[in-house]
Amino acid sequence: MAQTPRTVTRRQALTTGAAAAVSLRQASGAPAAHIEEIKTISVQPGNYHGWATLAQRRNGELLVACSGGREAHVCPFGQVELIRSKDAGDHWRWPQVIVDTASDDRDAGICETAKGTLLATTFTSLAFLDVMAKSAASWPADKRARWEAVNRRATPRQFRDLLGTWMVRSTDGGLTWSAPYRVPVNSPHGPSLATSGRLIYAGKQLWEPGSKNGFCESADDGLTWRWVSDIPARAGDDPVQYHEFHQVEAANGSIVVHIRNHNRNDERETLQCESTNGGKTWTTPHSIGVWGLPSHLLRLSNGWLLMSYGYRRPPFGNQVRISRDHARTWSEPITLSDDGASVDLGYPATVELPDKRLVTVWYEQLRTSPQAVLRMARWTLPK
Repeated sequence: MAQTPRTVTRRQALTTGAAAAVSLRQASGAPAAHIEEIKTISVQPGNYHGWATLAQRRNGELLVACSGGREAHVCPFGQVELIRSKDAGDHWRWPQVIVDTASDDRDAGICETAKGTLLATTFTSLAFLDVMAKSAASWPADKRARWEAVNRRATPRQFRDLLGTWMVRSTDGGLTWSAPYRVPVNSPHGPSLATSGRLIYAGKQLWEPGSKNGFCESADDGLTWRWVSDIPARAGDDPVQYHEFHQVEAANGSIVVHIRNHNRNDERETLQCESTNGGKTWTTPHSIGVWGLPSHLLRLSNGWLLMSYGYRRPPFGNQVRISRDHARTWSEPITLSDDGASVDLGYPATVELPDKRLVTVWYEQLRTSPQAVLRMARWTLPK
C-alpha cells in the first residue's frame, strides 16, 4: 500500500498540533475589511467540506469547487463537488459531483479558459488506509463497515494506479464533464488564465520518485500541458518542503508565484518568486514577511494584486494583503474573519465582482457545526 502522502500528514500535524501555538509576530491592529456579509454556503451539514476554490465566469456566474461528501479531514469519501451562484453569492445551487474516483479526491481547483471551457483539478490520496490500519479496531461497527466498503471499491494495485494529479474539463458550461486525465503538477487552486489566453500552472509533482516543483502551461485550452521550467529552492531549503503553489500574471507582464513553505527558515510563511520571461526562469523564492498559508492570488481590475490566505494562529481566520507595485511589496494584513474555532480552516480564494465588491470563499470547522463548512464573505477593501 502507498504510504501516507506528505501533504496529508502535514495537514494532520497542523490540525492536531498547532492549535495552541501563539503568534509572537501577529499583526496588531490590522485593519478589517468592510464586510457586507459572512455566511455558510454549503447545505450538507453532515458532510465535511474542504479546500475550496472560487472562480468567476465571464457571464458573471460564480463557481465554487471543493472536496465534499467527506466524513473528516482524512477519509475515503472525498469527491469533487461544484456549486454555483448566478446572483453574486446571494443564493447557491445544490452541489454537482464532477469527480468521484474509488480513492479520496481532495483539494479542488476551478477556472474558466479563454474559450469558456471549465477546468477543475484535484489529487488523489491513500492516507485513509493508514487511518484505518491504526484506528479501525476501536471504531463503532457502522463506521468500520462504511470505510471497509469503500476500501473494497478497488484492489490495492488499482488504488496505487489511481494516485495522481488530475484534471477534468467541460465545454458546455459544466453540464457534462470529461473523464479525469493526468496533469504534471497539483496545487489547491489549480491553473490561471494569462492575458494571452494561455493557461499557467505552478505546482508540485505528487507520488513520483524525485518529485519536483515546477511551472507548466497549456496552449490548447487545457487538453495538454507542457513542463516549462523547474522552480528553484533557496540555499539550505529542501524543495520537498515547498507545497501548495499559486500563480498570477501581474499587470506588468511578470508572473508571480506564492509557495507554502515548511522549511525551518520562515516555516509556514508564504514565499514568493517571480518570472519576467513568461515562466522560463525564476527568481529564488524569498520571504515576503507573511505568516499564513496557502495563498491565492488575484489581479484586480485596477492592476493591484490581492493575496488571500488562512491565518492559523489565534485569532484563527483569514486575511488578505494588497500589492500596488506588481508584488514588489505587500500591505499590512487586512482581516476578513477572526472567529475560527481551530486551525481547521482557510484556503480562501477571492474574485472581484463587476461593481468592485469582492467575494471570498473558504472552508472552516465552526464551533457550532459538527463538520467543516464552506463560508463566504462579500466585502470591500478598507479606504
